[in-house]
Amino acid sequence: MKVCFVIYDNDSYIHWFPQGIAYLAAVLREAGHDITIYNQDVYHYPEPHLTDYLTNNCFDVVGVGVIGGYYQYRKLLKISDAITKVEDRPRYIIGGHGPSPEPEYFLKKTGADAVVIGEGEISTPNLLSAFETGDDLRNVKGIGFMDENGECVVTDRQPLIQDLDTIPFPAYDLFPIDYYSLLRMPHINNSDRCLPIISSRGCPYRCNFCYRMDEGIRLRSPENVVQEMRLLHEDYGITYFAFADELTMVSPQRTKDLCNAFIESGLDIRWDCNGRLNFAKPEILDLMKKAGCVFINYGIESYDDASLKKMNKNLTVEQITVGIENTLEAGISPGFNIIWGNIDEDEKVLEKGVQFLLKYDDHSQMRTIRPVTPYPGSDLYNYAIERGLLKDVEDFYENKHTNSDLLAVNFTPLSDDEFYQYLFEANRKLLENYFDHLKEKMIETARILYLERDETFRGFRTT
Repeated sequence: MKVCFVIYDNDSYIHWFPQGIAYLAAVLREAGHDITIYNQDVYHYPEPHLTDYLTNNCFDVVGVGVIGGYYQYRKLLKISDAITKVEDRPRYIIGGHGPSPEPEYFLKKTGADAVVIGEGEISTPNLLSAFETGDDLRNVKGIGFMDENGECVVTDRQPLIQDLDTIPFPAYDLFPIDYYSLLRMPHINNSDRCLPIISSRGCPYRCNFCYRMDEGIRLRSPENVVQEMRLLHEDYGITYFAFADELTMVSPQRTKDLCNAFIESGLDIRWDCNGRLNFAKPEILDLMKKAGCVFINYGIESYDDASLKKMNKNLTVEQITVGIENTLEAGISPGFNIIWGNIDEDEKVLEKGVQFLLKYDDHSQMRTIRPVTPYPGSDLYNYAIERGLLKDVEDFYENKHTNSDLLAVNFTPLSDDEFYQYLFEANRKLLENYFDHLKEKMIETARILYLERDETFRGFRTT
């Protein structure tokens, strides 16, 4: 079958490489399908362009994948409307973290023929096979669809792929890598080319705000990861790898295994990843530094023990403090993710987070604090519905979740006005601190340039 995947435009200058679609493209191509990528993200095409493209080019199936989010939801509806306007419309499938928790709602809103729920490398080829043969879609695991009576049918979940090494590498050759490799990450050089990569799927933890549907974690072998890194390094000149795992530092031993594999590969690379502060021990961090790690993004979320417990973070303030200090001591920049507004949090919890950031932030990234969002599929979403704070998924997407930096649901004892006033004051401090640092840095650069005659100076550039 001829399949067109639409990579949606999220209004970024440089978009994140669409790893999920790239994996699907690889497995579908192996199954004999003809794959085309429509890069709305690269060219910022308006939706009517998609309608014309699908009208003038014959496809059997068109697919779109989105994560949960107000912008992605509204963009998906626009793309769906554009697809619906095609006179001889192809079969339309959707997937990703956005539609998966609430398939019936998304099927009705988009008019899609099917939604692939969760991991798609097995379900999607089976779905396309059913389209070709006319087989009953009820026989395809891991999908949802509307039957002839207008009722939503959700089939049994497709078992997860346990051996990730059996999955082919993403179909990089189908994508404009010269565009995606311009992604900028902390401590990246202007001459670096960067791409995301994953070494695992899933996470062993279950925070109350997380909307990941699959439990547990599965790991690629370090050898398989290095093989893909070598391919990207040799074929596409990638020198900086952004590990997009939900959690790369799964355990001390796993982290050591990856680092040793990177070192033994002889690749001259740098990389960043997502980590756990309870595993941020000096010996681990020193090895990570030696292996090329320059930045570890930590899901801290709160600097208050009671809040951390309610979130089910399995983390303490002491572990956070020691882990951050260890990371800085190892010469690696830590990423500070803090959210506010979880169950019963007040302004005192927020201020703890602000003071923590002001004390430890090394300014490798601009950091602000966002409100927590109860995405469909999360325990926090179910909590909100049970207590009447949300009606349903339609209430979430159509009424409550209008922006990721604004409240969708207020779980705090504060009024909305009080909440926003405290959040404004907190982020004002953080923004002033960040830009004060930049100002001081640039002034020092100018001093060295003129008073020490710095001949290596390359201009006051921002890119």
